Amino acid sequence: MNSSRFHGKVALVTGGGTGIGRATARAFAREGATVVVAGRGTEALSGTVELIEKEGGRASLVTADVTVEDDVARVVETVVERHGGLDVAHNNAGILGRPGPLADLDSDTWRRVLDVNLTGVFLSMKHEIRQMRARGGGAIVNTSSTIGPHLRRPMLAAYGTSKAGVSALTRAAALDHIGDGIRVNAVSPGASDAPMSLLPGESPEQRHERLAPSIPLGRVGTLDEVVGAVLWLASDEAGFAVGHDLVVDGGASA
Repeated sequence: MNSSRFHGKVALVTGGGTGIGRATARAFAREGATVVVAGRGTEALSGTVELIEKEGGRASLVTADVTVEDDVARVVETVVERHGGLDVAHNNAGILGRPGPLADLDSDTWRRVLDVNLTGVFLSMKHEIRQMRARGGGAIVNTSSTIGPHLRRPMLAAYGTSKAGVSALTRAAALDHIGDGIRVNAVSPGASDAPMSLLPGESPEQRHERLAPSIPLGRVGTLDEVVGAVLWLASDEAGFAVGHDLVVDGGASA
């Protein structure tokens, strides 16, 4: 196990039950961090914890809804109670929402997508930063997207708006709190090998046929490629990266 970068650190990953969140949690643990995964699905989170423990890592879970401030506060308090502090956070919880043209977008979908993707990041950072500030510093990486901040796609107005907001919020928080020793950055994945990129009933091969023509590199990204960007931003190696939005999309938004 490579424990050079995050040995002795405590890392929190929201949306840690599947996809990028699960892969990031496992990677943090492989590099020495004690990991807490948070989200709504106990079964999925338990699966992540089990995988980490099988690999010799240390992990636990907290069930929570990132749109509820009391839940978010409880998650951060639980991390601190269990492990004495919080060093790294990856705010990854997010949803796509039902695609459709803006004029036919129902208000409930609009509100839910913004609540999870944008307000959830705001609430998470608010409580994470308070703990990190008291501890003397830390690093936060938010999951944004190429869709919204860097390119637009039809039928995804709510999702794109929420992720553009995450990119802007990341920069605002970075400027507000770098003086507290807290680095805040974002990663913006393009199409990657995660459940969110699959249409209902679509196979990975069909996804490749659909998406590859729009990606200059000619394929979707691997989870390891996205995770590598997250871990770099969270590590001391990225000590001079502040308020950055790192695009990992095979050239799709170049």
